[in-house]
Amino acid sequence: MSAAVVTEADQADLVEVRDRADVRRQVKLVVVFALVALLLLWFALDIDSPTVKYITGARVTREDRGTEINGLNLVWGCFAVAMVGLVLAAVNRIPRGLAGTVASILVGVAFFTGFIVWSYADQATTSLVIANPLPGTVKLATPLVFGALAGCLCERAGVINIAIEGQFLTGAFFASVASSAFYSAEMGLVGGILAGVAIASLLAVFALRYQVNQVVLGVVLIALATGLTSFLLSQIPDDPSIKGYLNEPLILAPIAIPGLSDIPVLGPTLFDQTLLVYLMYLSVALVTVLLFQTRWGLRVRSVGEHPKAADTVGIKVNRVRWQAVLLGGVFAGLGGAYFTVGSTGSFDQGASAGNGFIALAAVIMGRWHPVWASLSALFFGFMWTLQSQLAFLGKIPPELLRASPYLATIIAVAGFVGRVRPPAADGEPYTKA
Repeated sequence: MSAAVVTEADQADLVEVRDRADVRRQVKLVVVFALVALLLLWFALDIDSPTVKYITGARVTREDRGTEINGLNLVWGCFAVAMVGLVLAAVNRIPRGLAGTVASILVGVAFFTGFIVWSYADQATTSLVIANPLPGTVKLATPLVFGALAGCLCERAGVINIAIEGQFLTGAFFASVASSAFYSAEMGLVGGILAGVAIASLLAVFALRYQVNQVVLGVVLIALATGLTSFLLSQIPDDPSIKGYLNEPLILAPIAIPGLSDIPVLGPTLFDQTLLVYLMYLSVALVTVLLFQTRWGLRVRSVGEHPKAADTVGIKVNRVRWQAVLLGGVFAGLGGAYFTVGSTGSFDQGASAGNGFIALAAVIMGRWHPVWASLSALFFGFMWTLQSQLAFLGKIPPELLRASPYLATIIAVAGFVGRVRPPAADGEPYTKA
């Protein structure tokens, strides 16, 4: 009996011990949610005229010129969501995993909703309407998703691909040339793929055969792509009869899927896009299945984690890495094609505008998983769309708005992702003993 009493007393004296990572996570959530709540409170108190207009589409039409709502009530609702998240974080009731991710996303959506309403409130003109940012988000995130998939494939196989920016540039240029020469936007996608694979081949040759430092090699390939595309662009004559066959490509037209494109909000976002966007959807699913549901994907992950162990069971390490790098070149080339046949048309110098580096950040933020990396790319696409929509409102300095996507990249990778573990053999060449 006494033994039982002692055991109960000992159990009563036990103190729950939490690991430091969990404590840091709670502190981070509390700080972030508190900042969000304070900002939303300021937004609500700063609004004088609460009436704003919104539309569910991406642009104002004759049929839909906007619906008036009380924006102040919406901001207060967002503040309430942030406060609930803050309280749950303070008492450590936000679990890890999917539930915690959903809670963080809800607080994030509440913040951006309140921020957008505050930005559109109190404007001098009542003709300003809040447009649905999601169609533009998906469109602008398309090259980032393709670049992130290329990065996931390469780095899961143990090859660092800094050269995504170079693949974007060459893919954009040769997509423009192919589309112009064949008078077909779809042939532009083929030209982009071939250019992306060409740069990927150079990456594989020097990284795997000659074992050049992969970070330095990526920077050199970007410089090569920048110089090559600039030189080739300068060689295209201004004569319209010649330029039309080299740098006046056709642009992919949107394809509305009957029935699905009529769904409110999500229809125009997901099902009224170009062929390139639909290929992006398929690519995310394809890469996820390849990496985690096939024998080839298991081999790719094994050569990226422990190439010597993979070699001992008969896997050709460098052959598998070659395959992963070349397949990544396909997706990076499609991402590059977006900058010409997918959006603007003719190629201009520096057309990719640093998006390759943001795609690389999406890979890290997504922890080298194709689905999470794609969602990270969508976040960056949303920041670009938000910047373009808010640029003419005047409440935020335009210089800060232009820098906001890059600031969001730094904050997301450094502040929210924190310490992550890449594949163990990432960037390490392998030589068979």
